[in-house]
Amino acid sequence: MLSTANFLTAAQWAGLTTLAFAVLAGLSFLFQWGLRFRLVGITGFMGVLTVGLFGLGLVPFTRTVVPGAVRFATVYDSGSTQTVIVVPSSITEPQLLATLQQAASDMFSPGRLSRGQDQLTIRARTVLHPEEGVSQPLVLGQVKRSLFVRDDQEMQIDLYRENLAKLPPAPSAPVQPG
Repeated sequence: MLSTANFLTAAQWAGLTTLAFAVLAGLSFLFQWGLRFRLVGITGFMGVLTVGLFGLGLVPFTRTVVPGAVRFATVYDSGSTQTVIVVPSSITEPQLLATLQQAASDMFSPGRLSRGQDQLTIRARTVLHPEEGVSQPLVLGQVKRSLFVRDDQEMQIDLYRENLAKLPPAPSAPVQPG
C-alpha cells in the first residue's frame, strides 16, 4: 500500500514535470510553435495532478485491522450519527465484539454531521429466517464512539446476549471415519 511519503515523492516529480512543461509552453509561444496550446493544456493538467498528489501526501492513510473481526456490510448510514451494519448469522460473541470495533474504526470520518450529538452509533444486525418466506432482522449489538476523536478510547460497546442466544448453532464438523 502506498504511504504518504510515496505520494509526496510523486508530487515532487510531478511538480518538476509541471515546471518543465511550463518552460516548454513558454518557449512554444516565443517561437510560435503549432502545438503551443496543447502544451498549455498539458501544463494545466500536470498542475492539477501535482496538487492532487501533494494533497494525498498530507493525509495519512491508516486502516486499523482488528483481529477476529468478520466481514460486514453497511446497510444504512445517515451520514451523521446513525449507522447499521449486517453480519452473518453464524457470528460468535468474540467475533461480534471485534467486528463492532472494526466498524467503529472504519466508519470514523471527520466529515460526519453531528446534529447536536457527539457520538456515532453503529448497530450490528443479522437476518434470521424462522420459516420459509419470513425474514426477521435481529440487532445483536451496538457501539457508540466519538464523532470527533479518531482514536476513541472510551467507546461504549453493548452486546445483546439475549439476541445472540437466538442465533442458530454453528454447524459441527462432520465426523471422519477412522
